Amino acid sequence: MNENESAPNGLAKQADYVMRVVEERGIRFVRLWFTDVQGFLKSVAISPTELEVAFSEGMTFDGSSIDGYARRQEADMVAKPDPSTFKILPWRPETQVAAMFCNIETPGGAPFDGDPRFVLRRNLQRAADLGYAFFVAPELEYFYFEDSGPDPKVLDHGGYFDLTPLDVAQEYRRNTITTLEQLGIPVEHSHHEVAPSQHEIDLRYTDALTMADSVMTFRLTVKEIAMEHGIYATFMPKPLESHDGSGMHAHLSLFDGDTNAFHEEGSESGLSKLGKSFIAGILHHAPEFTAITNQWVNSYKRLVKGFEAPIYSFWARNNQSALVRIPTVKAGKPDSTRIEYRAADAACNPYLAFSVLLAAGLRGIEHNYELADEVSNDIFEMSPGERESAGIRRLPETLAQALDEMEKSELVNEALGDHVFDWFIRNKHEEWDRYQQHVSRFELERFLPIL
Repeated sequence: MNENESAPNGLAKQADYVMRVVEERGIRFVRLWFTDVQGFLKSVAISPTELEVAFSEGMTFDGSSIDGYARRQEADMVAKPDPSTFKILPWRPETQVAAMFCNIETPGGAPFDGDPRFVLRRNLQRAADLGYAFFVAPELEYFYFEDSGPDPKVLDHGGYFDLTPLDVAQEYRRNTITTLEQLGIPVEHSHHEVAPSQHEIDLRYTDALTMADSVMTFRLTVKEIAMEHGIYATFMPKPLESHDGSGMHAHLSLFDGDTNAFHEEGSESGLSKLGKSFIAGILHHAPEFTAITNQWVNSYKRLVKGFEAPIYSFWARNNQSALVRIPTVKAGKPDSTRIEYRAADAACNPYLAFSVLLAAGLRGIEHNYELADEVSNDIFEMSPGERESAGIRRLPETLAQALDEMEKSELVNEALGDHVFDWFIRNKHEEWDRYQQHVSRFELERFLPIL
């Protein structure tokens, strides 16, 4: 739980500030945002006259209508806005609309176990109890298409870092970045990615709760700006069969006060023993939490050989096939020491994804996991026996395999809590069952003419 949430007086002051800004700026609607378990953004709009009540009592809604929330016999839920997340939406200037993220509570005032934001807050509190703050900086990839139809039509045939005339969408990216900065979300880099019509925007690192809120806002912003230009933006992990998919490379670090706990001056990799144990925890438990970081049937079309997404659990400094990469530390900047988890896709629920990554890393620290040797050679030139002897495991190849691994995981169950863990597994088994019944175009084109 962040500093603001642990200081009621601070929250009250922030709420007063929000109500003053709403009045001074003539805000007509305030959207209260939260996510369901799958990571879809939900919203209810209230008028400014209801704002004081929302801060003090919350706004009641029917939780049984939200995926992963309450059953019908215990339907009432309360959305309590977090005033520290207040923002005015730049794409609604004519009506002056603002938004805030909410914490979901039961009618009795207790945090709701099925709220993904609470899941992350609980895991961050566990890190705080150990003396650490968790920071994240994601690289978010996505595609622009002409529309949302089943046959994706790209806008360009550019490649990595291409500029005009190949990168016709740079104006869309530029407008998106300007809007993000108006929303208080700093951007580090942006560029055209490897695949046609694929783009990447990297967000500047901050604490994990703020970043999870920012990722949700980012995805909405990208889609809103695309709509304004008459095109469609998607975070689908693998929309184009013969090209790379869209990932969310997550740069992770732990801080002890103002000190980067991952950094050790003079070590070969720049990493402290604590940082190495954190990586070891992630590598050891990665197959167990892949269903969370890669939660869709389509996610596993990205995690295949022949493309840039990692499929084996190992670490390296300069090997782009590594599941965990150690970026070069900037000279004289120990705070830049971090690890990069490369398998997550941009369509995951960031609250849950950051939760399981943190939980796995902390497990490595608490149990003094030993980090295996770095793999600097080509992983695909190693034989299966060589990979096995080196302790290198294949990530799950399908959603079904990932769910099998997750169901056996005490760590993921503890990180998510029983409510989210059980619902997520049931929901994703249903998704897999529906997918198995589907007859694809590949099957029809390949087998119908010959069988």
